[in-house]
Amino acid sequence: MESSHCELILKNIRERRSIRKYTSEVPPRDLILKILDTAIWAPSGLNNQPWRFVIVWSEETKEKLARLTKYSGIVRSARVLIVVLLDRSKMYHKIKDHQSAGALIQNILLSAEACGLGSCWLGEILNREEEVKEVLGLDPSSYELCAVISLGYSDDRSKRAGRHPLSTFILKEL
Repeated sequence: MESSHCELILKNIRERRSIRKYTSEVPPRDLILKILDTAIWAPSGLNNQPWRFVIVWSEETKEKLARLTKYSGIVRSARVLIVVLLDRSKMYHKIKDHQSAGALIQNILLSAEACGLGSCWLGEILNREEEVKEVLGLDPSSYELCAVISLGYSDDRSKRAGRHPLSTFILKEL
């Protein structure tokens, strides 16, 4: 990989942050599909690709989902929500499949950043999984809820969170 590509990717990773407030401009559907098309290149055990999505554009549906989380303001502000689920019929190992979903979610966040969109990974809503699936009209026994991701053009002026130095995380070098 050329060093300029490498630096661009590393910069994108370092600059991505959670965006919690969005402008009223709605991202084009093609852009959302491009982001999801990139996301599905995440690794999965046995290449089982157990991920499934519900794309939520409807204000009515967003409002119903907003009532299910303490982060209702983020859900209401988002122009689109991506609900990430695992198809139980495609799963083979719960931990590996959830790790794979995490990689897919990170791909969504990084792709959104690269495409000029803000995003936020909402996890607290998992506490209301059955109600979320009911709002979305999904068979509760067929899918596991992994996350709801808010997307839109950023209108968030909050300060970016920092990171501890790398040395904080390295236990050993053997």
